[in-house]
Amino acid sequence: MALTDTLKAINDPVRRQILELLKKGDQSAGDIAAQFDLSQATVSYHLKLLRQAGLVDLNKDKNFIYYSLNLSVFEELLGWIYDLGGNQHEKS
Repeated sequence: MALTDTLKAINDPVRRQILELLKKGDQSAGDIAAQFDLSQATVSYHLKLLRQAGLVDLNKDKNFIYYSLNLSVFEELLGWIYDLGGNQHEKS
């Protein structure tokens, strides 16, 4: 996991909203874009950054691309945060 890419990706409010949408289930790029007052190109850019960070996966089905959450990256991030906090308690 590239922690810097992950944190950068979740730092943006639009990308966090996209992740919230995908929490409800897989969605097409068009369905995601319809939820925002942004151009299709801008939403595609945000999806690209989320993919590069490993936070979302895509699946192609005929002429459609569906996006879904990649929960393993979130588990790695939470594990890192937990370990970071756990080390503080061990030193006390």
